[in-house]
Amino acid sequence: MAGRLLDAQCHLSVHSRTKSKADKLIARGAQWADTAALAAKNAQYVFICVTDTPDVQQVICGPSGVLSVARPGMIVIDHSTISPSATKEMAAALAAKGAALLDAPVSGGDIGAKKGTLSIMVGGDAAAFAKVQPLLQHLGTTITHCGPSGTGQLTKLVNQVLVSVTNLAVCEALVFARKNGLDPEKTLAAVGGGAAGSWQLNNLGPKMLAGDFRPGFMVNLQQKDLRLVLEAAENAKISLSATHLVHQLFATAQTSGHGKDGTQALFTVVEKLAMSH
Repeated sequence: MAGRLLDAQCHLSVHSRTKSKADKLIARGAQWADTAALAAKNAQYVFICVTDTPDVQQVICGPSGVLSVARPGMIVIDHSTISPSATKEMAAALAAKGAALLDAPVSGGDIGAKKGTLSIMVGGDAAAFAKVQPLLQHLGTTITHCGPSGTGQLTKLVNQVLVSVTNLAVCEALVFARKNGLDPEKTLAAVGGGAAGSWQLNNLGPKMLAGDFRPGFMVNLQQKDLRLVLEAAENAKISLSATHLVHQLFATAQTSGHGKDGTQALFTVVEKLAMSH
């Protein structure tokens, strides 16, 4: 995503916890900063994309975080998938300094990030969103302002319910096809273009059949997102039985050593469960 901004001729100052990950960007003209605060110091727009809620809190509110250099007019865009309530707290802290926080989680995996075809779900101030939108268009093709602070994160959690439960459906369907003697590739071709078609079926299905579990989106990250979904569901006093089930099955994938594999590795768990009957 940072590379896409460089392609658009943006002047970029970058910070990462692992400096070597920024080497290619620095070679292309990005300036290295030793802390998040130094990266943000002279920036009008600050983009964040890290793993979990505590990581964003460290980047924004930590001792060398963005909040220490926040000023009126600064807009912070957080592409991480994190807690909606923590997002609102950090938005309030930045607003006290005249800065705005947009929660802007993304969907589309590493492929979408490289191609600039991500879906971006944005919560926060509408005027700040309007200013940032031209930059977001370098990163994604579907960009939606979902409402006030926190709604971007909640919309991403809706996304994660859909992708994870659909992933499980793809696993079960392909196990069913294999165990009934169907040619799996022909089955994919037959159903992929109809009402049963989905991104998971057409992109992850072939990888499941090939035993290719290289990560586009890791099981560990999916589990973090599903934990956020279930926490938000509990707060809203609703029960999501299918989401709870897929969370448990991904936990089995983690204990089987697939935590750093792609989410298509769920297929191994479903296949083993089918064999045990």
